[in-house]
Amino acid sequence: MPKEDAPEFVDTITIKDIAKALNLSTSTVSRALRDSYEINPETKRLVLDYAEKMHYRPNPIALSLKENRSQAIGVIVPEIANTYFSQAINGIEAAAYERGYHVVIFQSQESYEREVEKVEHLAARRVDGVLMSLSSHTFDIDHLKTLQDRGMPLVFFDRIPTSIETHKVVADNFGGAYRATLHLLESGRRRIAHITSQPGLSITKERLSGYLAALKEYNIDHDEQLVKFCTYTQEEVEANLDALFSLAAPPDGFMTASDRLALGYYGGLKKRHIRIPEDVAFVGFSNLNVAELLNPPMSSVVQPAFQMGHTAAGLLLDLIEKKEKFPEYRIERLSTELFIRESSCPNKH
Repeated sequence: MPKEDAPEFVDTITIKDIAKALNLSTSTVSRALRDSYEINPETKRLVLDYAEKMHYRPNPIALSLKENRSQAIGVIVPEIANTYFSQAINGIEAAAYERGYHVVIFQSQESYEREVEKVEHLAARRVDGVLMSLSSHTFDIDHLKTLQDRGMPLVFFDRIPTSIETHKVVADNFGGAYRATLHLLESGRRRIAHITSQPGLSITKERLSGYLAALKEYNIDHDEQLVKFCTYTQEEVEANLDALFSLAAPPDGFMTASDRLALGYYGGLKKRHIRIPEDVAFVGFSNLNVAELLNPPMSSVVQPAFQMGHTAAGLLLDLIEKKEKFPEYRIERLSTELFIRESSCPNKH
């Protein structure tokens, strides 16, 4: 004899069935299920409650055919091997899964040419929207303007362009770099080197501004010889360290604009038998998992990578599903936090 609370199995319910039961048009039900701005809240609630009660599940194939949608979004990041972007992708996939979308992921490998190629490939695959972080060598963004002009929803995160009007999600790069530099100044350091990425990137400009603002607060003049715009080659690391420690007044602190950059300089200092933090205090940016495993553990600014990806994907899906008739594009700026470890504070345990 079946238990009284056993679930009742029902045949697959369609939008037409919901429309008939509620005496609504199929188009109204369809828009309500997509949370469209065109449907009033009371009707949305009625439709959603009934759909949940009847265990309605959308048919992705039928949906893509009817609405000319693939239920997939494209993502382009500079490098998946970078733990920061891996965490952001986890956030993107979580948001996409929650709303029934698949994710197609490409990496530009910090190449403008590859970025253009991947953008064209995603457009040809007819994804519903594109989410991306610019390569360090992308200065011409005509390929992205063309994509948007064709009607493709487009959202940027982390590394963003200034001349495209759309949603953007970033960390508080200025505040993070300002607090990191201030921490080094408060610990008595006065010759602080800033190791950063390519000068055209938005994150480079914002973190450099934070570094300079902290120096200004302590009435310390900006010494251009202490700022190095870098790629990731070991040859460049060695050349920059040679130049920095050949100065009449070498650095006594390092504020690096990414942990990935920091690792090469950390190793280079140790190779030269320069003690951290006794001779040089050191702070990174992005707080990769490896930061606390170094000897000594490295202080770093924490960026909410998962949250950034999740937020950016949500904004892109809202654009795809047209939840606002005239969306007000905005920049979401997520807070950062400085984790202080022994590399910048010898008494920190």
